[in-house]
Amino acid sequence: MERILVAGATGTTGKQVVELLKNDQYFEPVAMVRKPEQVDQFKANGIETVLGDLTNNLSHTTNNIDKVIFAAGSKGKNVEEVDKNGAIKLIDESQNATVKKFVMLSSIGADNPEQASDLQEYLKAKQAADNYLKNSNLNYSIVRPGSLTDDNSNNKIELQSKLNKHGEIPRADVAKVLVKALHDDVANKETFEIIKGETLIADALEPLQQ
Repeated sequence: MERILVAGATGTTGKQVVELLKNDQYFEPVAMVRKPEQVDQFKANGIETVLGDLTNNLSHTTNNIDKVIFAAGSKGKNVEEVDKNGAIKLIDESQNATVKKFVMLSSIGADNPEQASDLQEYLKAKQAADNYLKNSNLNYSIVRPGSLTDDNSNNKIELQSKLNKHGEIPRADVAKVLVKALHDDVANKETFEIIKGETLIADALEPLQQ
C-alpha cells in the first residue's frame, strides 16, 4: 500500500479523495489537517493524520509519504499564501522526501488567467503553482476541472489537454480522477482539463496511460 498525503483533506473535494483512498486496494490516505481539533473526525474512521499548515513549515509532512494529492484551497481568502506559496512549499518538501508523484488539483483557465472574466487572482496563483510543479524534478499530473458542483458522481467525463470550453463537473468525479492519476502508469507529466461528459473516467484516461 502506498501512503498518500492529502493536502486539503478537510475540504469538500479533499474529504471525498480521502474516502476513496480509504477504500482503495493500492493506496492509504494520510490526511493533512491544519488544526488539532480536526484530527478526531479522521481518527474516528481509522484514517491517519498529520498536522500541517500550508502557510508554515511543512518539512515534517512528507516523511514516509509515497505520493501527494494537493486539493487544498483558500476559497479566495489567501490565494498568494495558500494556493500559490503553500503548493510551492509542499512541492519542495516532496522533492526533498523523494515523493514518487504529485497530483495537483488546478482549474480550467490556469493556463491563461488574463483571459478569465473573474477569479483572475486565483487562476494566476494556480498557474504559478502548476508551472513550479512542471519545472520540478517530480513526476506529476495536473488536473484542471471546470466549475465544481456537489452533484452525484456519474463516473463520466470529457477530457482533453485543452478543452477550449467551460463546463461543470461533480467534485465526486474530480476526486476519482485525482485518485486514478496516482497510478504509476497514468498521466505521467501530463496536464489536462476535465468537465462532465459521456466517457467513463477510466476510458477517458486511457490515452494518457504509459
